[in-house]
Amino acid sequence: MAAMTLRASGSAPPETAWRRYAAPSRWPTWSPQIRAVRVDGDRIAPGLRGEVVSLFGVTARFVVESVDEERRRWTWRVRLGPVRMRLHHAVLARPDGSATTLRLEGPALALAAYAGPARWALGRLVRA
Repeated sequence: MAAMTLRASGSAPPETAWRRYAAPSRWPTWSPQIRAVRVDGDRIAPGLRGEVVSLFGVTARFVVESVDEERRRWTWRVRLGPVRMRLHHAVLARPDGSATTLRLEGPALALAAYAGPARWALGRLVRA
């Protein structure tokens, strides 16, 4: 199991970035690699299960493990066939906007493949 941490900062207020994370229906608006999200519910919550459909129609299943609204942090597990990853997200306040961190845990090859699109998405998440 490997781990990697990605970071991005931008001018969006932290509340805006958090709202983008907290509503799965909004994920495709800032995460270009996500074409659609299938989920029962309009907010992330522990135990929430669903599917993320990528640009190429590949579907990954997920379950949200934890959510801390006050600290603007959440963790989920994603599974695509035999590949399993755990993603830890956080939104932080900055004087000029917000920052976000994403800690990825999973097979090294999967992390390397996902890092580029994830960096791009994180930049869009915190952009005003």
